[in-house]
Amino acid sequence: MQSVNNHVTLIGNMASPAEITNFENGGKVARFNLATNKYTTKSNKQQAEWHRVFAWGNIAGFIENYGDKGKQLAIHGRLVNRTYLNKQGKPRKVTEIEVKHVIGL
Repeated sequence: MQSVNNHVTLIGNMASPAEITNFENGGKVARFNLATNKYTTKSNKQQAEWHRVFAWGNIAGFIENYGDKGKQLAIHGRLVNRTYLNKQGKPRKVTEIEVKHVIGL
């Protein structure tokens, strides 16, 4: 059952074209970084915040066809925490956003 309290909505720009992985069963996943702007009150300047994002299926296909470096997207999804092994075999924890809805702006 999906959590009803885990929602994330962001508007930002793609840092680069998405990395697309195609699976033998016809499915696909798109992974990319999304930059949003944060304003600092001390210096009154913009500062980029980076978010790791991924999407499955038709949404991944849309991102593959539409997305490119600098493209602005509005995304809605959920936070996902996972652990993986880095190249040295040490466990690393990451928080990513799984996209459920996307709009190209």
